[in-house]
Amino acid sequence: MGETRKFENVLLLDRYNGKKPFIGNLFLSSPYLIFNDLESRKEIWLRFSHISSIEKLSLTTSGSPLLIRSKTFLCVTYVIPKDRDCHEIYTLLLQRSSPRLIKELHCFECKAVPENIPQSAGWKYYDLRSEYQRMQVPNNDWCITQINKDYELCDTYPRYLYVPRGVSHHVLLSSSKFRSKGRLPVLSYLYKNKAVICRCSQPLSGFSARCEEDEQLLNYILQSNPNCSYMYVVDTRPKINAIANRATGKGYENENFYENIKFHFIGIENIHVMRASLMKLVESCDLKSSSMNNFLSGIDASGWMKHIKALLDASWFISDAIDKGISVIVHCSDGWDRTAQVCSLSSMLLDPFYRTITGYQALIEKDWLAFGHKFTDRYGFISGDQREISPIFTQFIESTWQLSCQFPSAFQFNEKYLLNLHDNFTSCEFGTFIGNCEKERADLNLSGTTFSYWGYVAYHMNEFLNPLYAPEKNETFLKPDLCSQNFRFWKGLYCRFENGVHPREKIDEIVLAMTDHNNSLEDHINFLQKKITSFKDKIKVFVEDKLEKVNLDSKTQKKENNDSSSNFKIEYKKEGTNGTINYFSDDPELKDAIVEANSVAVEWKSLCNTQNCVCLAPFNYATKKLHCWKCGNIFCIRCMHDQNVSLPGHQSKRTVPICKTCFFKMMGSSFEEQVL
Repeated sequence: MGETRKFENVLLLDRYNGKKPFIGNLFLSSPYLIFNDLESRKEIWLRFSHISSIEKLSLTTSGSPLLIRSKTFLCVTYVIPKDRDCHEIYTLLLQRSSPRLIKELHCFECKAVPENIPQSAGWKYYDLRSEYQRMQVPNNDWCITQINKDYELCDTYPRYLYVPRGVSHHVLLSSSKFRSKGRLPVLSYLYKNKAVICRCSQPLSGFSARCEEDEQLLNYILQSNPNCSYMYVVDTRPKINAIANRATGKGYENENFYENIKFHFIGIENIHVMRASLMKLVESCDLKSSSMNNFLSGIDASGWMKHIKALLDASWFISDAIDKGISVIVHCSDGWDRTAQVCSLSSMLLDPFYRTITGYQALIEKDWLAFGHKFTDRYGFISGDQREISPIFTQFIESTWQLSCQFPSAFQFNEKYLLNLHDNFTSCEFGTFIGNCEKERADLNLSGTTFSYWGYVAYHMNEFLNPLYAPEKNETFLKPDLCSQNFRFWKGLYCRFENGVHPREKIDEIVLAMTDHNNSLEDHINFLQKKITSFKDKIKVFVEDKLEKVNLDSKTQKKENNDSSSNFKIEYKKEGTNGTINYFSDDPELKDAIVEANSVAVEWKSLCNTQNCVCLAPFNYATKKLHCWKCGNIFCIRCMHDQNVSLPGHQSKRTVPICKTCFFKMMGSSFEEQVL
């Protein structure tokens, strides 16, 4: 679908005012579905890949309604005047939102991102071996094994695995055959007290089967931690689910065969329950005429908050055990959903590095991407079994947000970063999250053919910083209060497109803007101080030379800038005699300094009560408000220049965001000339 299709007189139904819908044009232009209302300037841009469901409703007198829900929790209803056009739109969106082949995803078609970020940026930021080296692995107890270098042992595990030192290949191979999908116990995280988090899948034990090599491997893991005589095996499933799996030849470890092991079941529900729970939550958010009581009752009935609490309860149990010096082995059914959630969250509670932007990226790369979370299946990137779809990674992101609410100074990144991460991993614009495992990504050559999301983050780092971040106060592991009343509904994710209530400015965004403004001013002050010192020295030399010629005493000199001429006048007095010495501003260094000094905005427009961009596009909860560091005005993302620019008036010469108008002025042409 290369050409743009336009459909006129399309109605956008307003949830709060059904009698007065918006009327505009609907465009199908790859990769977006765009609605434009010329009267109110309201625009809705929806990526094809973000569409989660499309429903063609019953024909009405106004036309044929089309209900569209997105993976970013946008829900819109368009009424197409002609049923024939509605059917065409419906068919095209189905094709584009769920392509049959993974190579048809937008990341493979995208040849450049708007910011002109190099295609190679971000792909080499992370290396699995470097992350384990940060944990001081390999060491006397743990080593790297090459047994899976060609993904022959387990095709959903990473190429490099870390196992107890001294364990034989025979033990590893036998343990892999005894575990579901071949996912044997391997190291995920090593704490400073030698306690470890290991991960695996459920054993193929049935009611009585055993594997002596698997028992030996767990014993090796136990012995790697000399500070405790036992360890936990945490099964993240409800016990009844684990018992039911025994009937299919799977199940859980038999305590009679594993010595010095304490089993602990944690009731985190499966992917099907999580999918249904999210659907109920979204339905509660989309009620057309909802009272507060109905809204809160709907959220409670969905069970979503209960599931988030269960994840954090499990993560707290594991991190607390690790802090006490007790090693933990974690698994669920196949070890790529609930296991990824609790292993990563536990590591985040323990290690402040994972609460930085770089560390959070490393955590996702390690526990989610390298260890085979099925992003393609769980988020329906391509057409397939709808029963495989489940919001597992969304729950991880929300759990991170819940922790950041309790510990606002413990995380380097802000809420905007988490929202941006959620939107971009579901957008299929970047290749980072495409595929179900490391092997699939290697076979697709994603690093050579697509852009990396981490490269995008690096170019927008300033937007994602938490102004309250204080790492020196959060060097130890976090101990959250997991009482039910401490959990919040994340309006910023599930209701951010809600326009029925006037959006309030977020405090963290205001503080971040103030921090950016202060940083800009400090940088500008450093520049001015250096220039002033330079010109003082230059003027001093000039004046001394002139005074020497007229034989005057320079003790009572006074410098004054005469705006009515192009000169600096130095006035002097000696024994009742007055005179002036002219210092000409034709000096090119002075002219350049004046231009440079005017390149930085001293005053910034306030975010509060700014309802529209200068292009008149309205701001809402989901729209980014961006300051131009050159003029100080507020713009939408489309009015900002694609790349950050170094302003001459900043001493550091770092690159900062500016608007397109300011950029073209700096280049010596107008914005209109560039457009034409």
